[in-house]
Amino acid sequence: MKKIIVLSLILLSISAGAYSQRGKQSFTLGDSEFLLDGKPFQIISSELHPARIPAPYWRDRIKLAKSLGSNTITIALFWNYYETDENVFDFETGNRNIAEFIRLVQEEELFLIIKPGPYISVGWENGGLPYYLDYTGDVKFRTTDAAFMAAVNRYFDKLSEILKPMQVSNGGPLLMLQIEDEYGSFGSDKNYLQSLAKLWKNLGFEIPTFTSEIPSVATIKAGTIPGSAIGLKYGCKPSDFEMAASISPGVPVFACLIATDKPFHWGDKRTKIDSLGILNDVKYLLDNKKSFNIILQGGTNYGYTSGAELGNNGFEPYITSYDNNELATEDGKPTEIFRDLRKLINSYQGKKATDIPKSMESLEITPLFLQPFASVWDNLPVAVASELPLTFESLKQGNGFVLYRTTLPDTAGGVLILKGVHDYATIFVNEKYIGHINRMENNDNDTIIIPATTKKATLEILVESMGKVVLAEGQDKKGLTGAVLFNEKQLKGWSMYALPLSEKFVYDLRSGRTLNKPGIFFKGNFMIASSSGIEKADTYIDVSNFSKGILWINGHNLGRFWNIGPQKRLYCPASWIREGLNEFVLFDLHETKARMVSGYTSEH
Repeated sequence: MKKIIVLSLILLSISAGAYSQRGKQSFTLGDSEFLLDGKPFQIISSELHPARIPAPYWRDRIKLAKSLGSNTITIALFWNYYETDENVFDFETGNRNIAEFIRLVQEEELFLIIKPGPYISVGWENGGLPYYLDYTGDVKFRTTDAAFMAAVNRYFDKLSEILKPMQVSNGGPLLMLQIEDEYGSFGSDKNYLQSLAKLWKNLGFEIPTFTSEIPSVATIKAGTIPGSAIGLKYGCKPSDFEMAASISPGVPVFACLIATDKPFHWGDKRTKIDSLGILNDVKYLLDNKKSFNIILQGGTNYGYTSGAELGNNGFEPYITSYDNNELATEDGKPTEIFRDLRKLINSYQGKKATDIPKSMESLEITPLFLQPFASVWDNLPVAVASELPLTFESLKQGNGFVLYRTTLPDTAGGVLILKGVHDYATIFVNEKYIGHINRMENNDNDTIIIPATTKKATLEILVESMGKVVLAEGQDKKGLTGAVLFNEKQLKGWSMYALPLSEKFVYDLRSGRTLNKPGIFFKGNFMIASSSGIEKADTYIDVSNFSKGILWINGHNLGRFWNIGPQKRLYCPASWIREGLNEFVLFDLHETKARMVSGYTSEH
């Protein structure tokens, strides 16, 4: 067994003075290229998402970008990750310490581009928009709606306190800010986009801004504004650049996001990337001195942060891993395409590439059985009563689960119709599991047969949110969002139990007797000996013997799992494993018997 020494990482708040290493510089927009101190500057950027990468690994990932040949790091900031509740902000703890991340970028002598929102489309829950904006249902997202803009103002104001001193004009690494994300695929309100640009200017930002669009005439026309550079998302063809420049001339056009693959949904089959296509795209950009940004590592959607989309097949939630066949795996190991791109990019720079940082060691965990020890049924909070079922949002809950309970009017059985189950429900009658409903398989009008009972029946519906839709035309309400009919009559008189399954909830779990009814928490322990080996190591927890649920290790939520795949192993960083005794807690919606988990050194 390999040795792991957990090193606590103290992340300090960084003062403005710490960002003066490079000296003050100017970064401006030319007619067709970016200018650094008045000279043409080609941005070669690697994209990282600090929220998806454990903070102890930030420097390694930045060094990995540097070894690729990047001169810039691009990061996305997810608003709902930093404003955890209305007017409750956290920019300091763990992965939220943006000042620390930027300090590391500066120390590695790289520049920085930030995508601050308010909306970000890269697979994150609700596109980064805060949950509390959903609660009333009256807020009009991504518009000049007064309530929405008031919330945006509050977020930008807090964020600007961190970012303003980090601009290149103040001696920091920050070159440019993104205005919105793929807005042309959503709307065409130029007043809204210009309001965001004006907000940054009024907050004291001197650096340029850019918009980001999937290249088409319609989206470029709808989503660009005068004076902002044009970012093309997934656009690397000469015709894309020519089209964008013809619609909005006089500003640089660049490839603001190159991705090696599309995000995976639950139930997808894993795909093989087009390495040659990516290499050819980057070669074209290098040959023509066009700036670009490529996703280096997707990382992990820990907890409940993975979002969903409404595609041609309906509701499609993303898996926990955001590793979309990228240049570095979920645990940061460089892939074959990384090495090919590194050779290509550095060949254009006339200098020796910096060393690839040493990858973290990986750890195997001997298979162990997790035993049932508690149930959701023995740990219910105080109920909320309502004539009709309330959504998660009406209960002021952002994610997790809600239990709905009512009494059926007779014992004869019949047909139960649920209109709008968002997103996954297990159904019980008189404590007995009778089936489940999956939004992915149905069209918001689900039917299930209720058997006859010998006594008046209690109906229970446990509903899970599988992640809010990333690019929703309207709000993606969760829970029972429509009528519930039994034999064509609407059921009334509901009790609802909010179950966000937070880390505190899991810590406070009481063991119980209801261990034969699905909705069970399982527990198991493993030891890390201090005998020999390495200082720390990652692992991938294989949960394929369980059905569907959530996994915690030492109180940290590793994310959702589901045996339909394609993901069967959840990534666990070394920083969440400790020397000595470690504890798994697993919640499964279907299983009631002990099952085995184990740790592996790779994701597949």
